[in-house]
Amino acid sequence: MATNDERLRDLEAEAFRTGRTLAEHGEQLQRIGEQQATAFGNIDSLANAIGTPGDRTITQRLDTIERVLFALARAQGVNPDDLD
Repeated sequence: MATNDERLRDLEAEAFRTGRTLAEHGEQLQRIGEQQATAFGNIDSLANAIGTPGDRTITQRLDTIERVLFALARAQGVNPDDLD
């Protein structure tokens, strides 16, 4: 049977692991937030790439949007060709 000291050490170790895990998740969330901010920051560039109606055909504008979105996905480590 575990003594109180052993149980306390086990609880402290578990609390430490939980804290470390939470910190790692916090860092991941921060990186995701930064990636999203970059993506949203590119909206103006995307709007400029699309142009105004009548400037280019809708097919050309949609192709441009697709290329930009694929580039954003790749920048975040996602291979669009692997998506269903």
